[in-house]
Amino acid sequence: MARIKGVDIPDKKVIEIALTYIYGIGRSLSKQILEDAKVDPTKRAGQLDNDELNRIREQIEKYTIEGDLRREVNMNIKTKMEINSYQGTRHKKGLPVRGQRTSRNARTRKGKGKTVANKKK
Repeated sequence: MARIKGVDIPDKKVIEIALTYIYGIGRSLSKQILEDAKVDPTKRAGQLDNDELNRIREQIEKYTIEGDLRREVNMNIKTKMEINSYQGTRHKKGLPVRGQRTSRNARTRKGKGKTVANKKK
């Protein structure tokens, strides 16, 4: 099992998909990295030799991913909360941040529904 940026890459997956296990790398960035590293995107991760892995690692170093990206995103959220922007106040209250309605849904952010007494009529 290969390790890239502290993340175990599954051996049985195609390398294009296996790279998406790293936080901050999606399908399009994975394709770009493999193209720049001159690695066949249809190869399985377990079939890669050390030279190919090193070329992939060199290409990944150019991007902000994993711990650095997580830290950057969390700092951006904290900054918004500190300056009391609209998005920051939504983060503080645990409500949807990007303009979604809350009267009917938003259960992912708001949590399990709270029963209101005397609702039936």
